[in-house]
Amino acid sequence: MFYQGQWASDIFSRYGCFIHIFEPVKEFSNNIEQRFSNNKKIIVHNFGLSNETKNVKLNIDKDSSSVYKKGNNICQISFIEAMKFFKEMKLDKIDLMKINIEGGEYDLLEHLINVGFIKRINNIQVQFHDFVPNAKNRMRRIQNNLKRTHQLTYQYQFVWENWQLLKR
Repeated sequence: MFYQGQWASDIFSRYGCFIHIFEPVKEFSNNIEQRFSNNKKIIVHNFGLSNETKNVKLNIDKDSSSVYKKGNNICQISFIEAMKFFKEMKLDKIDLMKINIEGGEYDLLEHLINVGFIKRINNIQVQFHDFVPNAKNRMRRIQNNLKRTHQLTYQYQFVWENWQLLKR
């Protein structure tokens, strides 16, 4: 079963860190919030992060729910501009950002690069998706920009890759 916060649970068990989970589908968000209701270090947000604040339609399809795919099970979701959220929460550094947002990774990463916040993220674990228009070119452009601030530690193209902040 998906959307239960297992990855967050595993990371918390290992490091005891503060975790922000972004889940724009209300049903999934509620389930995850209930799971971690006794853990004040895991905060669940019922929205996604992106390059701008907006409401969009999402096709719900298990682990491949996306705004970029067509389907019959549609719901309205919200995105918040990432920098607006970081400023409101007074987050100036992120140790690990896991990004698996079914096509939304392009807008989010381009935004973080453009505003310079990318330099404040120690590790970026991202899953790029190839069903987004111009996916390969956008991915390569993002990777080339990440090379300026981060080092690629592993890559399985269009599966998972990790970027670690360069030591300066």
